[in-house]
Amino acid sequence: MTKVKLAISQGDPNGVGMELILRTFADGSVFKYCIPVLYGSVKTFVHYKKLLGMEEPRYHLISSAEEAQEGKLNLIPCGDEHFVPLPGQASAEAGAQAFACLSKMVSEAHRVDALLTAPLDKSTVAEAQPGFTGHTGYLAQEMGVSSYAMMLVSDDLRVALATEHVPVAELSKHLSSEGIEAKLELMHTALKEDFGLTKPRIAVLGLNPHAGDNGLLGEEESTVIKPAVQAVFDRGRLVYGPYSADAFFGGAQYQAFDAVLAMYHDQGLVGFKTLAFHDGVNVTVGLPVVRTSPDHGTAYDLAGKNTASILSFQSALFEAIHLVRRRLQYAEDYDNPLPFSELRRERFRIDF
Repeated sequence: MTKVKLAISQGDPNGVGMELILRTFADGSVFKYCIPVLYGSVKTFVHYKKLLGMEEPRYHLISSAEEAQEGKLNLIPCGDEHFVPLPGQASAEAGAQAFACLSKMVSEAHRVDALLTAPLDKSTVAEAQPGFTGHTGYLAQEMGVSSYAMMLVSDDLRVALATEHVPVAELSKHLSSEGIEAKLELMHTALKEDFGLTKPRIAVLGLNPHAGDNGLLGEEESTVIKPAVQAVFDRGRLVYGPYSADAFFGGAQYQAFDAVLAMYHDQGLVGFKTLAFHDGVNVTVGLPVVRTSPDHGTAYDLAGKNTASILSFQSALFEAIHLVRRRLQYAEDYDNPLPFSELRRERFRIDF
């Protein structure tokens, strides 16, 4: 099978990103599955290799993803090469480096099969790039996508968010029936095309305690969430809810569904990270190119110490490869289907 050309941004140079990349590609077997293209700093690359006492991997310097070669860790230099990493220290300079690498990678997204983003610090990037609130929104904006969703995935659980990096005090004004419907349709499509599920089942969580308790604790369930769930269900999607979030996770109800739509960041991610912190993967649904990321942050306290777990980063790498292949397989399976006459449609009882 053709290897996936995988673009990787280095993330915050003072965080664990480059360390995770080096430790992952020190194992040469990874090159059997992908052609990696790293957007990062040569000085940062060399700095962490020396700091960690590593001989491998070595980089192959290129200027464009089109020049990437198999069996090598291809490196496209980005940012200020005079920058010196200071592991564990948040800084505006480090944020500027992270953004420069991310921006360069996005400019070449059309030349690769998938994007893998190492963790960055949103607050330091925002100092260099005002208005920046995270990878997901930035990628969607740069790719001209208005409808997208952040989904955390593991072997046993998939959680998407109706809202992302929004202050809790402002949640209600960011929620609408139309927005929830759009997220559910995106999830349904992704679960079919990217995850290979024929009839995905999706659960929707409520916003308020006890899912509003019949209006006693809030009206959003009845006025916003239920109408959206009903509208999508009426279009033939298997969506159900809203469920009370605490009982849903505490009672393991998630095991009966293929994915969950949470109303806000911590509602969904507390449950997800409790169950799948070390191997969870962040997937952006709705982009024209596959994008994954580990489900943790810069981990400044672990940077440069060779103690950070690489499992989530490795999971993100292989999830990107799997998503590309599933998406291609889905397109092949449904390409130019044979036309069915009304008689044959009735005979085979196929409901289109």
